[in-house]
Amino acid sequence: MATGDGNSYAHIVIKEAHKHVPDTVEHIFRQVFWARYIDWSVTTPLLLLDLAFLAGMDGASIIVAIVADVIMVLLGLFAAFGKTDGQKWGYYAIACVAYLVIVYQLVISGRRAVMSKNSSTSRLFASIGGFTLVLWTLYPIVWAIGDGARKWSVDTEIVAYAVLDVLAKPVFGFWLLFAHTRNASSVEGFWSHGLSSEGTLRVGDDE
Repeated sequence: MATGDGNSYAHIVIKEAHKHVPDTVEHIFRQVFWARYIDWSVTTPLLLLDLAFLAGMDGASIIVAIVADVIMVLLGLFAAFGKTDGQKWGYYAIACVAYLVIVYQLVISGRRAVMSKNSSTSRLFASIGGFTLVLWTLYPIVWAIGDGARKWSVDTEIVAYAVLDVLAKPVFGFWLLFAHTRNASSVEGFWSHGLSSEGTLRVGDDE
């Protein structure tokens, strides 16, 4: 994106009806960095996996969260290229519903799963999960002000997303890495039972 690649222009048509004069049509072309959405479609599921593995969430909850995340990102891309405000805000609204599904999985399923772990892991999940959800909530706000309502210039929007991306990815990653030595979790048998060792089958067990 910094070299000028990974972007295109969205064509927005705004039609205004008037009683005594002909309707007016305004054509707006706004630059959209679609490469940003490709990046999010790869990195945000990985961030969710980090949180899910930390909490010990079951496989079904992880799949639901990741599918909702991919849907959210794709709908954000569709909204950015919407030709009318109705299309843009319609896709945006559905994307917000998908985001609420992610919030539910982390807050309800994640918190329920992490309660079986030690207190330090529970505190880490609560702090880093809360940090992530606060940042992720700011993304749709930036989108609504920038791409949605077009109150911000493209440059302002780029700066806002850059700050959020640095906080949501490198800061999140280093935080998790530094805490890993104090909060190690086994990934054995996570699909059926979360990340606890309960329910794991081992060769040589009597039963």
